[in-house]
Amino acid sequence: MSQSPRLLFVDDEHLLHNLFERLFSRHGFEVTCTSSAVQAMDILADKAFDIVVTDFMMPDMDGFSLLSHIRERYPRTRVIMVTAHANVQHAVRMMQHGAIDYIPKPFTAAELVERVQKSLNTPLPEDAPAGTPTSGPKKTVAGSAEEGHTAESSADAMYVGQSESIRRLKDMLPRVAKNRAPVFIQGASGTGKEILARLIHNQSDRASGPYLTLNCANLPRDLVESHLFGHRKGAFTGAVEDMTGAFERADGGTLLLDEITEIDLPIQAKLLRVLQEQEVQKIGAADIKKVDVRVVATSNRNLSQAITDGLFREDLYHRLSVFPLTVPPLSERMDDVPLLTRHFAGKYCRLYGLPAKELSDSLLQRLLAHDWPGNVRELENMIQRGVLLSADRPIVDIDDVYDSFFSDAGTTATGHSDGSAIHDTIEDMERHMILDALEESGQNQQKAADKLGISARTIRNKLKKYREEGYLT
Repeated sequence: MSQSPRLLFVDDEHLLHNLFERLFSRHGFEVTCTSSAVQAMDILADKAFDIVVTDFMMPDMDGFSLLSHIRERYPRTRVIMVTAHANVQHAVRMMQHGAIDYIPKPFTAAELVERVQKSLNTPLPEDAPAGTPTSGPKKTVAGSAEEGHTAESSADAMYVGQSESIRRLKDMLPRVAKNRAPVFIQGASGTGKEILARLIHNQSDRASGPYLTLNCANLPRDLVESHLFGHRKGAFTGAVEDMTGAFERADGGTLLLDEITEIDLPIQAKLLRVLQEQEVQKIGAADIKKVDVRVVATSNRNLSQAITDGLFREDLYHRLSVFPLTVPPLSERMDDVPLLTRHFAGKYCRLYGLPAKELSDSLLQRLLAHDWPGNVRELENMIQRGVLLSADRPIVDIDDVYDSFFSDAGTTATGHSDGSAIHDTIEDMERHMILDALEESGQNQQKAADKLGISARTIRNKLKKYREEGYLT
């Protein structure tokens, strides 16, 4: 395995190449960019990649054809599809044919990085061609749903911590796990709700059955119902073949509905009926099927406020929250920071084939003084960075983590070295780059184009678009 994850970015917008190289290099990726699917096929033939992020609409070959090529020849390479023309037909086709994720534009830089990082840990589809060598456990992925109950996934699920709040959760876990009632897990983003859900499954009498995750926030809204309940071919525009929903695939096991409060109210009503009757009906089907599924739901929202605002059904909440659990933020369990840092350092040393490492006392004190708005996920990302940048050295030091080159180098830093904000969309970042290049070149469009590696015509077209959108006068 390479020391850094290898990312291939495929998009005919040359300007985005520079942007993506900067963005993902800051997060420890080895980035290669190309402007066409045909070129991508040649690159893939010469070099192995962990993940491919590809645009859907390209001049020589569309992203779907590239996806099919990758799934056939490189089944261990994950593919994320990006499109500016999101619709049900595209999303259904991409997800059913092996895309690990589907991201409609516009999206923020932070969202894209998080989705790519998460996809690296998402199990691969098992529909690789017969005779294709694959390694590791086989699991099925349909969009944002993952399935599997292997020993590896069981071993990977562990809740690290000895603080009082975590000890109480660990003590309660066996009693919650050993029954079939729904569980509702609340907590801020990055606190580890998904790990707790996995542990509930692993310690239940359903541990040998399927375990599926459906991320309700990541799926296009038009696809949530199909992924929950399934659909028949021809049930709606874009339903090009039958689809089995998550409830049917989780029959006899556990279904994690991650960020359930992002589901629209009409779908919440149908979900309530499934929970009450334990039966599902595919979209476009007349028959009803009984299912035996334990549901674990998570949310990072304030549930009381969401119910008051009419965003979440109170009756659905009560149906789901037989066991309501709350995962505390890292700021309330600071005693666990040393344990977590050792755990993540060991994890990434093993992952990247590096010698065992320790954290310097000065770095540990710096981490203990941080307020952790991103919770455990933020800590894990910082330790991963430190492990990578410390290379073969046995000690991870402050400079390996808190480097001014990175956007989150300080506790209050919000800007990138290229002048963009972390919550900018990719289009915003592109605009910043063009306008900055023009300013640096004295408004000379050709010089700015040369600096960015694009044509002067592209600069002119972009400026016309910015004027039409009101960014320029």
